Amino acid sequence: MIRFGHLDIDFDDRVLTPRTWTVRQSEWAAKLAAELPDGPMLELCSGAGQIGLLAAALTGRRLVCVDADPVACAFARANAERAELAHLVEVHEGSMEQALGPDERYWLVIADPPWVPTAQVERYPEDPRTAIDGGADGMLVAEMCLATTARHLSPGGAAVLQLGTTGQADRLLEMVEGSDLTIEEVRDSPGEGVLVHIARAPRPSMSEPAAGYRAV
Repeated sequence: MIRFGHLDIDFDDRVLTPRTWTVRQSEWAAKLAAELPDGPMLELCSGAGQIGLLAAALTGRRLVCVDADPVACAFARANAERAELAHLVEVHEGSMEQALGPDERYWLVIADPPWVPTAQVERYPEDPRTAIDGGADGMLVAEMCLATTARHLSPGGAAVLQLGTTGQADRLLEMVEGSDLTIEEVRDSPGEGVLVHIARAPRPSMSEPAAGYRAV
């Protein structure tokens, strides 16, 4: 068990070890949420649930957690119960494409995808490979999170995505170019990771068609 903000988070070696620096992701999400209309939050690649649960505790908003790993989902549910947040939290087990309905919309999205390049996963022996391996450039799952955000983020909403390097953040900037998603701010914590604030433009007028996310 680990102290994460004011929450106690349980986990074991079958899931990603929570990084206490990512409390900053929860806090940033909560700050952004304070400027958004009431409505639920979405957490992608939720793992044991610590980032989203702390954001829910700070905001009082409902939270939907999504993870493909049944063990991670079980920990997220148990940690929600321990934090007395179960009434606010739903945990959906499955892929991002399968776990969310096509009409679901969220004002805030939080994502902590695996971002370690495949060639570097041995640097983190305490973590299961599936929880950290982000493909050749570390962006494989991050791109899936971006595409899911593009499908489910409400106009005028915000997302906070975790990456490993500022180079990966530059790649994200290329991915959103030409869409109605923008990179508002990048916060680098050297030796730990990078947090990226993504925003969606407010709903356009009827005469202005909305652009969509495109992969490059």
